[in-house]
Amino acid sequence: MLRYIDSEKMGRANHGWLNSHFHFSFDRYYNPQNLKFGVLRVLNDDMVRPGEGFGTHPHKNMEIVSYVVEGSLTHADSMNNEETLTRGMAQYMSAGTGVRHSEYNKGDVILRFLQIWILPDADGYKPNYGSVRFEFSEREGKWLPIAAQYGDEKSTAPIRVHADINMYATFIRSGETLAFEVAPGRQAYFVLIEGKADFGGIEMNERDALEAVEEDIRITPNGFAHVLVIEMAHAS
Repeated sequence: MLRYIDSEKMGRANHGWLNSHFHFSFDRYYNPQNLKFGVLRVLNDDMVRPGEGFGTHPHKNMEIVSYVVEGSLTHADSMNNEETLTRGMAQYMSAGTGVRHSEYNKGDVILRFLQIWILPDADGYKPNYGSVRFEFSEREGKWLPIAAQYGDEKSTAPIRVHADINMYATFIRSGETLAFEVAPGRQAYFVLIEGKADFGGIEMNERDALEAVEEDIRITPNGFAHVLVIEMAHAS
């Protein structure tokens, strides 16, 4: 089963300094028919002006992965972590029993990043933070493993989360195709971050998304396609 999500019909917020597309209910956008997809609770496509950002605020019992598309993202938290990430890099924060953090654009160009919230398999984990400085070339023409569940020995993903998910990214060019298997009992959420592409017969544009339940997908770019996918157990 496939379901196409048109980015033009997503929840939106424009605060001047922040321009967001909400894949699921968030902030003032509430749709009881669009609360989550499996354990994927939030996926926000955020654009932040230079010198602006999210001030220090709390989180609890949530697994959060941020993926930088353009610009630079500066993170600081109550665990004394502080660093700046750029295009193609990812960070992970397990909020667990509670953590406070901020996210700012301290660069001189617009910051665009995806913030992804995943429901943990249990509450009360010890808070944790990490990041990976992927080279962009590592995802060209193939699926780059970004995140997987703790204890999953089959995965080479460097980021580990307290949830049964697998997260990958790819960048493919015209003339290439790339398949993704969605096994029985599994489902996947695809985001076309940049470019245009055919996803299993569905034409998609930048920021569009696709839900796939127990159905493999073949991606054929129209020019190029930068794609993120979160694969997980099927929520019946």
